[in-house]
Amino acid sequence: MAIPLVRSNIVIFLVSMSLVLALALGVYVSNRLLTHWLLVSGLEQNYADQQTDIQTALATYAVELEPQSSQKLEGLRLSPPAESSAAARMSGETREKFQKMLARHHADSIILNQALVYPAGASAENPNLPDFAQIDWLAKNELTSVRTLNHAWAAFNSDRALTVVPDMTWLGAFGSNAIVVYNPKRADVVEPSLVLLVTQTGILENLSGLIWSISAAIGVLCLLSFALAAILLWMRFYDQVRTNSNIQYLAHHDTLTGLPNRAVFNARLAGALRSAQAKASNVGVMLIDVDKFKEINDTHGHGIGDVFLQIVAERLQTVFHKHLVARLSGDEFAVLLTSISDPARMTRLATDMIAATSAPCIIDGKDIKLSLSIGIARATDGSWRVSRLLHCADLALYHAKHNGRSTFSWYTPGLDAEAQKRQEVENGLAKALKLDQFKLVYQPQYALRDGTLRGYEALVRWEHPTKGEIRPDLFIPIAEDCGLIDEIGTWVLNHACREAMLWEDQSKKVAVNVSVGQFVAGETQKRVAQALNKSGLNPRRLEIEITESLLISNTEAVIETLRQIHDMGVSIAMDDFGTGYSSLSYLSLFPFDKIKIDQAFIQNLGKDTSTDAIVTSIVGLGRSLNVTITAEGVETEEQAILLSAAGCDLVQGYMFGKPGTVAKHEAAYPIFPHNEEGGFWFPQKRKQVLPPPKISLSPQLAQYATLAAPEETSEEENETATV
Repeated sequence: MAIPLVRSNIVIFLVSMSLVLALALGVYVSNRLLTHWLLVSGLEQNYADQQTDIQTALATYAVELEPQSSQKLEGLRLSPPAESSAAARMSGETREKFQKMLARHHADSIILNQALVYPAGASAENPNLPDFAQIDWLAKNELTSVRTLNHAWAAFNSDRALTVVPDMTWLGAFGSNAIVVYNPKRADVVEPSLVLLVTQTGILENLSGLIWSISAAIGVLCLLSFALAAILLWMRFYDQVRTNSNIQYLAHHDTLTGLPNRAVFNARLAGALRSAQAKASNVGVMLIDVDKFKEINDTHGHGIGDVFLQIVAERLQTVFHKHLVARLSGDEFAVLLTSISDPARMTRLATDMIAATSAPCIIDGKDIKLSLSIGIARATDGSWRVSRLLHCADLALYHAKHNGRSTFSWYTPGLDAEAQKRQEVENGLAKALKLDQFKLVYQPQYALRDGTLRGYEALVRWEHPTKGEIRPDLFIPIAEDCGLIDEIGTWVLNHACREAMLWEDQSKKVAVNVSVGQFVAGETQKRVAQALNKSGLNPRRLEIEITESLLISNTEAVIETLRQIHDMGVSIAMDDFGTGYSSLSYLSLFPFDKIKIDQAFIQNLGKDTSTDAIVTSIVGLGRSLNVTITAEGVETEEQAILLSAAGCDLVQGYMFGKPGTVAKHEAAYPIFPHNEEGGFWFPQKRKQVLPPPKISLSPQLAQYATLAAPEETSEEENETATV
């Protein structure tokens, strides 16, 4: 690339210089031609004005002939031919009279050196008539150019009455003399011809001011032309140098943050490893990933996302100011540690970096949470390579992200085994989709008020041919990381709708989870519609469960997609309610049909007053919004009694049935005996089969338990109280 650029610049330079030289030469030639024209015009005008006087003088003055030997040219004397047809040199006295005549007409700058008079009727056809080249003017250095004499002789033989031939060389240098040829040729009068040798030096001196002005203009023009060419050339060189500098910078730096890029980091890391091998030292690498950066982009826009990355880069440079910080990809950064190598100091740096994220990050008035996950690896011997060290740091980073984020993790050899297992699962998932190795199991949902079975939640299982059934918590996160969750989610939706159509009881609902990774605004509603059309399932029997985290990213598009699904007749449930960021604001944005209380609250129900208060608030909120409340993870009778006392609508959990086939659940239904030997209490039935377990209710739940105490009321009153 550099060689063609140099050649191009050389060609441009040569062309520019050629143009400058051509311009200067053209201007010089124009100057010489202009000077020649001014000189000729001045002499012709002078003699043209004196044409009458010249004619009178030629008729009046006698021509002095100095006879010499027969027709020979010697010195300054000219021997005429026998027929008196040769030219005669004008005597000094006569020449002085001519000079005085010229002086009277303001030609004092013109000095008449020699004058020849040709008899009337003289012609070049006369063989005895010598041409000008034979005259001895050259011998006295009165003319310096034979070419001038030849031009004068040609003018004498032409039809022009007055011709001025200055002495000028091919290079534009002017001599001291000029020849004036007066050769009138009128039809009615035959006049003698006159050839004068005059000085042109005086005229040139008179024209010197003008000539110098023209020369100065030529010089200035040449200088300007050269300067312009030089400026243009310099601008081109400067632009190319700046462009090359920018290209070099862009090739080695990130345009957004100004940090070195992956290529520079890999090159520096390779050099550091070679140096460490020679010096028997250690090299450390940190891979840093911005947690949930996609949500920031989707929620606040890419403009704020870019500013956010710049803030992250600034904080990284503040903490790691003595080390190389690079941006490897969109939200992934790296730090090369060469000056320190002991684990304690590297751990301290990682801790400082995590602490630096706690400072507020406010962009356009919005406080955005900054969270980083860090993976650390250290090369301890000369066998380490760039790819291996980065791979180990990446494994540590993955471990940190799956340990809750906003933390750091060191690489350990055990992570290789985990990565290998994860790779096996990833490869097996792709094969499982092709071989249809997935199946659906269903967990029942019961109504606490009357113990009726209302529907099922569809859960996916992977039936591995050699490892048996694999739980979703093992392969779903990996599917989300490798991008297979979309296909798996579509498979679950289609099969759930298809199998629900085969149930004996067509009134029961089927709930399908849609994760953040598989939800695509503008596309999910199309997949739901296709699943309903292919299966023929009544849309009112389908329920879509989403989590609060889905609403954080691109809220408007997500809400619009949910509205379109809801308009089909499909129910929308908010899963894991209370574990997100701002559940109440999302409830105001979209009218959910169901709220599911996360099992984390159910586990501590009756054991922690704050948990009881949260559950009570959620149930009260559902009642005020006329939204069905479902509790997940109910495993004990005590939890069921407290939820019933609180007024919860639906429950699901191991107490009411583990995930399995629909046929198995139908065979076990009803699970609540309503006789004297039963073991469960339904306060809403106004019938206590057995006394409830002796447990202490929190004040929040006690008020609902009191309201739900057995009383003899009509069924209509009971329905009204429930609403």
